[in-house]
Amino acid sequence: MQGHNHGLRDEIKDYWSRRAETFDQSPGHEIFSEDERQAWHALLLKHLGHGDERRALDLASGTGVISHLMDDLGYRVTGIDWSEAMLERARAKAKARGRAISFFVGDAERTMEASDTYDVVVNRHLVWTLVDPEACFREWFRVLKPGGRLLVVDGDFVNVGRAERAARQLATWLERAGILKTDPMHAPPELAQQHKSILARVHFSKGARADAVADLLKKAGFDPVAIDSNLRGIHRSQAKNWNYFKALARGLQHRYAIVAVKPE
Repeated sequence: MQGHNHGLRDEIKDYWSRRAETFDQSPGHEIFSEDERQAWHALLLKHLGHGDERRALDLASGTGVISHLMDDLGYRVTGIDWSEAMLERARAKAKARGRAISFFVGDAERTMEASDTYDVVVNRHLVWTLVDPEACFREWFRVLKPGGRLLVVDGDFVNVGRAERAARQLATWLERAGILKTDPMHAPPELAQQHKSILARVHFSKGARADAVADLLKKAGFDPVAIDSNLRGIHRSQAKNWNYFKALARGLQHRYAIVAVKPE
């Protein structure tokens, strides 16, 4: 099993490294409007508060989108990712924007950070890719200071309801008919099969439902753990980047934020 997990983790690393070149071109990844930036700020402030120079660790930071949002709010941010290709873009953006954000290669499951170091740990669209979420959650618990907060932003991208499926099918038909514009490609087509293969083998291969993630966080020692399913502000601001039916389908997905506290 360990050999299987090691191979899968390498494959996930390779996949995201290959995605790096076009990652920021996808709506839902980079921030494309001030409205979206403000919606993200509102979510972060709601669950984490202002930075006030507190230390924040952005796990699987990618090109640094969430790191920059945290920096906006006054956090001292460290971003780690195991894709050097992603980090090259993250560092370039930070330099261009004059941001003092530290980015380095690291593993979300074994951060190599000291215990009780960070006031906040945050990640976006990481949990659904995890091979061993229980080990990861214990690690995140360890690096947080007592009273520190974890914010997970994720979703179930596997289970597709009837309404979402119908909206997607209609969007595809109307695009092919030339009635609707073709939306930006979320990922290069040649990587679709690799993504499908990876998804079939991760822990949440049946979908990362919020309650299942919350239960594992409680098992790791977090208390309290709360689920926030109201991401409508972010969705509304992002919806402008898709045609009507694609935006409708995305809005029907099971997306959520989970805030979890390390007890004092």
